[in-house]
Amino acid sequence: MDSTSGGASETNAGEGPSAAGLGAIEGSTAAPPSRYESQKRRDWNTFLQYLKNHKPPLSLARCSGAHVIEFLKYLDQFGKTKVHLTGCAYFGHPNPPAPCACPLKQAWGSLDALIGRLRAAYEENGGRPESNPFGARAVRIYLREVREGQAKARGIPYEKKKRKRPTTTTTATPLAANASSAVTKMVDGGGGGSSSEAGSANVAPATTSV
Repeated sequence: MDSTSGGASETNAGEGPSAAGLGAIEGSTAAPPSRYESQKRRDWNTFLQYLKNHKPPLSLARCSGAHVIEFLKYLDQFGKTKVHLTGCAYFGHPNPPAPCACPLKQAWGSLDALIGRLRAAYEENGGRPESNPFGARAVRIYLREVREGQAKARGIPYEKKKRKRPTTTTTATPLAANASSAVTKMVDGGGGGSSSEAGSANVAPATTSV
């Protein structure tokens, strides 16, 4: 009896570490967050900190599209894109030959991508889609104005990338191709001439004997 119970206890003792080891392996193989997810988390924390430092402090529930635009303008001070003013000699010049005193701002593409990440983060953190301030119409209008203004000032037009549609190729058998060709000729030619042409193409001319 003692030997049997001892063997069972040894078996159970052996199973314990193996299960723990399996859990450790599963934890170690967990995929780290993607670059997009990491950036989205940083952007979300930055926006929450902006609301906290807002004067007066602003809660997320009271945040509107106007506050989002204020946040985007606030970020311009950290921008690295030269946006020429109307009176600048290099206005509309994509590659100015010399430096100028025009301000640095956030590029439109950076702001557009930022709003996309914050819009997703808002809903992931319990926000309702219909009350999402990052999807407000005022924000879309502001981004469009920034895009058009920077395109004129920098001389660099922004064009949307067209999505490539998947192409499907079909292979037709010779018999099906001939049938399709014959039907097309009948439709185009009214039936009479085309059918006779199709027949003459497939039937050898008869020989007459004198």
